[in-house]
This record gives sequence, structure tokens and C-alpha cells, in this order.
Amino acid sequence: MIIQPKIRNNVCLTAHPSGCTIQVKAQIEYVKGRGRLRGPKTALVIGSSNGYGLAARIVAAFGCGAATVGVLLERPGKTSRPATAGWYNTAAFERFAEAEKLPAWSINGDAFSDETKTDAVGIVKKHLGSADLVVYSIAAPRRLDPHTKTLFSSSIKPIGKPFTAKTVDFHSGTISEITASPASPGEIDHTVKVMGGEDWSLWVDALLRAGALSRGAFCVAFSYVGPEITRPIYRDGTIGMAKEDLEKTAREINRKLEKIGGHALVSINKALVTRASAAIPAVPLYISLLYRVMKRKGIHEGCIEQMYRLFDDFLYSGGQVKLDQSGRIRLDDWEMREDVQAEVHELWKRVNTENLTQLSDIEGFREEFLKHHGFGMNGVDYSREVEAEQGIPSISP
Repeated sequence: MIIQPKIRNNVCLTAHPSGCTIQVKAQIEYVKGRGRLRGPKTALVIGSSNGYGLAARIVAAFGCGAATVGVLLERPGKTSRPATAGWYNTAAFERFAEAEKLPAWSINGDAFSDETKTDAVGIVKKHLGSADLVVYSIAAPRRLDPHTKTLFSSSIKPIGKPFTAKTVDFHSGTISEITASPASPGEIDHTVKVMGGEDWSLWVDALLRAGALSRGAFCVAFSYVGPEITRPIYRDGTIGMAKEDLEKTAREINRKLEKIGGHALVSINKALVTRASAAIPAVPLYISLLYRVMKRKGIHEGCIEQMYRLFDDFLYSGGQVKLDQSGRIRLDDWEMREDVQAEVHELWKRVNTENLTQLSDIEGFREEFLKHHGFGMNGVDYSREVEAEQGIPSISP
């Protein structure tokens, strides 16, 4: 079939297999071009098919030579419908890994379920023995509690009072004002249940019970803080409450890992274009301004650069892991530099629909959004038919 971008409500509903393959290859080539890293020999990545999770798996495999197990929840393609981007990304990752004799296994299932945890832990035990590194990178809108069978849905809302701010339709380039109503107590609780630390802790428990964590293993989850501009909708909102719970859970997991000398860490990462960030009020405009400033200063990073730096400068630097006063890794250190934030804040005050192109990197935002789905990649003829059905060599179940 011929596959073109199909976008609805800032969500891309299609993905291109050839474009996804090229963007995965580009990340692999970046890592290989930087040279071999110290790092894990075995890694389990929970949420391994897109964004930071995919990049972490690539760095572990192609930077450190690690055998990897990836957990994902993606839709395969059919003759009448393309697969999701994460499916094509994983298929490409496994083909490249196989070509370099890097062991890799993937599980397509709900990471919140007991069944997926059992399957993943079983593969780790059978093929890896134990995991040196566990990366938890789940961004899901809903979670079915495996024990109560209650379905929880997350909300992106402020707490206490409405939040009004500029936002941008990044497709049309139109800036408008948006108001988000405050969350109810139930919506806060649901968001924490979906995006907080409970499921991460359940994964660690399952691995510990099975003896599937190596001595000194790192268990890392990703979070975000952000600037004052987005603070009411993000860090002080429902998502922020979930992130606070995630960080509290890291301290609890650390106590569980003491007996094996392991460490649970939260990495505060940089703001990037993702399927989730594109839908948060005010965030696309902030990212567009941030990209302009950071690219001009020569300090912009994408997912793969961030994950390479996480491994090289923090987790496996050879010394004690550098943490902030709250015990967190700060991969957002360049984003949150005083000079960067001052420039972004000044641009935020001035930007409007008429000067958006001049003051921001809205075009870079659009390009990155499409590339996450395999579109806009050099070397791909998007007018040609492609095979939508692509298998993943080691997919389970």
C-alpha cells in the first residue's frame, strides 16, 4: 500500500516502515560513531518501541554490546492497514541487532499485566540469566489494575484552579489561548495510578522474586520537571503528582535493592517532541521556542543523544552517579540553564501567530513529530507502495 501521514487531534494514525527503519538506523549509527561504552551486558527495557525507551535499548545494544529484552504494546500491520511506528521500530531494531549478532528478544503485551511481567522475567532468566539494567519507560493513557481489574485513565490537568496559557496548533502554525479546567480528586488519583511508580515497583518485585536482577543492577525510570511556563499544567498538575509518586517509589525500591547492591534512579530528561508532549496544552509552543534557543547555542539533543549521555556521563561513568539534591539524575541540565530559560521566557512573551516562524523552531517540531512515525525521511519515496506487514523475529507471545 501507499502510506501517507494521517493526523487527527495532534495524533498521527499511520506510520511508514521504510522511514521508521531509516530513523532507527540513524540512531544506531550515532551510537556506533561515538565508540564503545562501558555499560550493561544485559538489559530489560519496559517500553522499548519509541522515544527514550527505544533510544535506551539502542545505546545498551549497539553502544555496550548488551543482550536486550524489550517490552512493547504495538499493533502489527495488515494488508489493509499499516502497523504502528513502534512495531516498525522494533522490527528494524531486531534486524539490525541480528546482523551484528546482538541477542534480542521482544514481548508484545500490556506491561501493566501480570502475564507480561511473567513472560518477560522468564525470558530474562532463560536467555540473560539476570538483568544488569532495567529501564522503565512507559507512557500510557490507561492502566488496567491486574488485581482489582479496575481501569484507570490519566488526565492532563492543573490542580486547584484553571490554567490559561498560549498554545499552538503546530500543523497550522496558529497560536491561541487555551484554558484547562482543574482536575477532580478522582482524576488526580487515576493519573497517579497510571503514571506513578506502582507498576515500576511491581516489575522490580517480580524480577527480585525470580532472582533475575544482577548484583549492582540499575533500575531507571524517566521523568520531567520543566520550566515555570508549563509548571501549572505539568509539574504542579496531575502529571506532576504522578511524577512525585514515581520519585517517592524510587526511594522505596532502593530499600528493596539494598540486598543486591542495586540502585533505583529517576532520570529527569529534556523536553522533546513525543506523541504525548504534542497533546499537552502549552507544551508544543514551549518546545518550539526551546529548540530554537538550544539549537542556536549548539546544545540541542534528541532522544538518542540524551540516552548516550545518560549511560556515558551518569550511569557508567566509572564513579558515583551524579545526582541533584533530591537524588535525581538531571539530563535536563542544559535545558534548564539560566541563560536558556531566560531567552525562552522572553520569546514566550513576544511570540504570536504572525512571528511564530521567526521566533520559534515550529518547523523543526513538525519535522520531528512526523519522523517519529517514519515520515519526512531522506531516501524514502512516499509515493511508492510498501509492504505494511513486517514481522519481528523474536516477538512473543
